[in-house]
Amino acid sequence: MPSGTHSIDEAFTALPLRALADAALARARALGADHADFRVERVRSASRRLRDARPSGSSDTTDLGYAVRVVHGGAWGFASGVDLTMDAAAKVASAAVAMAQLSAQIIAAAGSSERVELADEPVHAEKTWISAYDIDPFTVADEDQSALLADWSARLLRAEGVEHVDASLLTVHENKFYADTAGTVTTQQRVRVHPQLTAIAVDRASGEFDSMRTLAPPAGRGWEYLTGTGWDWESELAEIPSLLAEKMRAPAVESGRYDLVVDPSNLWLTIHESIGHATELDRALGYEAAYAGTSFATFDQLGKLAYGSQVMNVTGDRTAEHGLATIGYDDEGVAAQSWDLVRDGTLVGYQLDRRIAKLTGLGRSNGCAFADSPEHVPVQRMANVSLKPDPGGLSTEDLIGGVERGIYVVGDRSWSIDMQRYNFQFTGQRFFRIENGRLAGQLRDVAYQATTTDFWGSMEKVGGPQTYVLGGAFNCGKAQPGQIAAVSHGCPSALFRDVNILNTAQEAGR
Repeated sequence: MPSGTHSIDEAFTALPLRALADAALARARALGADHADFRVERVRSASRRLRDARPSGSSDTTDLGYAVRVVHGGAWGFASGVDLTMDAAAKVASAAVAMAQLSAQIIAAAGSSERVELADEPVHAEKTWISAYDIDPFTVADEDQSALLADWSARLLRAEGVEHVDASLLTVHENKFYADTAGTVTTQQRVRVHPQLTAIAVDRASGEFDSMRTLAPPAGRGWEYLTGTGWDWESELAEIPSLLAEKMRAPAVESGRYDLVVDPSNLWLTIHESIGHATELDRALGYEAAYAGTSFATFDQLGKLAYGSQVMNVTGDRTAEHGLATIGYDDEGVAAQSWDLVRDGTLVGYQLDRRIAKLTGLGRSNGCAFADSPEHVPVQRMANVSLKPDPGGLSTEDLIGGVERGIYVVGDRSWSIDMQRYNFQFTGQRFFRIENGRLAGQLRDVAYQATTTDFWGSMEKVGGPQTYVLGGAFNCGKAQPGQIAAVSHGCPSALFRDVNILNTAQEAGR
């Protein structure tokens, strides 16, 4: 998905990228490395925050450096640097080889015979890829960005019942250069944005308060996302005050079993936690347990596990337009792909990097290696994991129309899931009672609780393409030392039958 309207930043291409790569890879070869790759990254990240339409904080940082990773003697070695000279790059490669040699000794002393081997990948020589965006947000003046957020905040503050408004904008511009000893050379550029506003209401008499956040997801887009392309900001800002006022008056839910229609603005997070992390094969094999634990979807269940109902079809996708995890090539030189994880309710695939693909005999990697900075080693990271819509599926309104007693769930909020990605509960931003196929006002204190397979097994219908939205987050954490990755999850609205609903206020003992 190369863009025809942009080129790689001159400030990045002006760096001695090829010369640094040649120096590092030549030294790694000379020291006997079986494989070596070299990566230069420049990542510029900015945040802007307003409280009640007034600036409350900002930052603008750039991380620039490079890394060398090798396989030597059957072990990994890794080192990074910031000195952009050929001598320094060669020394970093030497340090990576030395680390691999030490690792090989430790592995042998532990009695292990396991060796690092990488799945084959075609050579991708001199490839350039740029994400799909129109306006780089870093070309928009700071005062113009603040002015837009302040205007949006002021609109909400003028509404009756809105006491405070928090606004924020996160922007990232990422450049990567990659080269390896097989001959792959890629240069890439990605832009992503995350605007968000939260309105807060306070009942002065009771002291009760609540909030309502915009549903606009973060996206692999540029400044145009805030000015009309990709989201209807005018409509959303206009409806928040009345929805928040209704929420403040809403009764608490009665615990019990309900049918649910779950909006994409909520369902994306359930996908992330119960499918996205669970189908990372390094977790399923037990090689990774940090942050999100391992996985109930173990490797022996591939092709057997009934993950959900027959209407459940989930893909891993590194190619989705405007996806936060969309790339041209991953940090092992693997071209972006799309593949099935769950087909007709059955687990049929995992997310892989080159080592795990080779180790498990699954053939080619599907391009899930990523490092969040030049100082970090690539690890297996999540693709855009998405639930497919039904090509002829119903609208959200028609899904609601098929429910006699239920709840319509909109927007994400808090969540909890165990270390096997199996037992969970999720809350949301807005909950609407469904009575006889119609919305009948909001509810409060709602959480839905289930096991992963029971929840997805209860999915009776998925909506059509007209209900599909690409949600996501900037801050998926993994590994030690910790790394952060942005990832999107697309899905339609979906109907789930007989799901356990908790009253969160009662659960908290209030």
